Amino acid sequence: MLEIPCVLMRGGTSRGPFIRADDLPADITRRDWILSHIMGCGHELQVDGLGGGHPQTSKIAIVGRSTRPGADIDYLFAQAGVRDGRIDTAPNCGNMLAGVGPFAIEAGLVAATAPETRVRIFNVNTAKLIEAIIQTPGGAVTYEGHATIDGVPGAAAPIRLAFLDAAGAKTGRLLPTGSTLQRIGGLDATCIDMAMPMVLLRAADLGKTGQESPAELDADGALLARLDAIRREAGLLMGLGDVSRSVIPKPVLLAPAQSGGAIAVRYFTPHSCHRSVAATGAVGLATACVLSGSLAQGLAGPVPAGPAAAIVLEHPSGRIPVEIELAAPGAEIPVLRASIIRTARRLLAGTVCVPDPPSASHQGVS
Repeated sequence: MLEIPCVLMRGGTSRGPFIRADDLPADITRRDWILSHIMGCGHELQVDGLGGGHPQTSKIAIVGRSTRPGADIDYLFAQAGVRDGRIDTAPNCGNMLAGVGPFAIEAGLVAATAPETRVRIFNVNTAKLIEAIIQTPGGAVTYEGHATIDGVPGAAAPIRLAFLDAAGAKTGRLLPTGSTLQRIGGLDATCIDMAMPMVLLRAADLGKTGQESPAELDADGALLARLDAIRREAGLLMGLGDVSRSVIPKPVLLAPAQSGGAIAVRYFTPHSCHRSVAATGAVGLATACVLSGSLAQGLAGPVPAGPAAAIVLEHPSGRIPVEIELAAPGAEIPVLRASIIRTARRLLAGTVCVPDPPSASHQGVS
């Protein structure tokens, strides 16, 4: 058996093991075999591993020192397929990102300063920089505080995440199709790549109110099949190729806000509805709300006046505010910087035991 040091953490509304990059093999095939077995993939409950039987709890953060200019830490996010065991490193995860700064400080990868520590994180998945501000009174990470986020019980210390250059995270363009609006699968759609590639759709165009619970949406097999067909077509239009085995782009249903926010969203991961909304998805959706001609802007209403704005998204577990710094009117990318507040908690530290991979050529879940 292999014994690999790891820390199990909640980051935002997600949870998973945080592992130092130098504690995993450099060979990607062996690494992914190990990660799949750490999570217990191949079983719907992931009963033989650390996963929780749902995409939100089948995530992994791999963290190491960065040699890149302007970055302290490299962060590689891995989404582990609950059933198929596939390790997908195409997307980023902004919720797991919330735990990267605290983990790096406590692992001795970043020196803490009092009362806060600024950690510049290079996301390997998207080749983008994110700035995290961690509460470190007395030079030590604290998880205790009064910040609350919908979708997580209780309160904790705030972690501010600022996405510094999130446009074109995977495709190189904010609007990968070259347009804010196109027809996909017979429906109007906006394809946007801001922190996370997404295809945005009106809930009403699919016979939904946008207020349904995730369980109701997940039970609608016809809806899920149609969303997958749309996202596969969108993937081709966005230059992502065949996305049938990828988790991007994410389909998102949009509807008018009901509780004073800008817009109501139902975010898919992509084959089930998120219980809240991905942090990276929230950054892209807030940007779409101020992007002239997009479906989101049409539902959210006029673009806020002034250099900054708070865009509040309503999701199944509540609301998430996104602070955006607006570019000059008419700019190709309307948002210069987007920030969100997340929280994290260290749950368990130790070693995880997995079988030694039988060979470097082994693939899949046994």
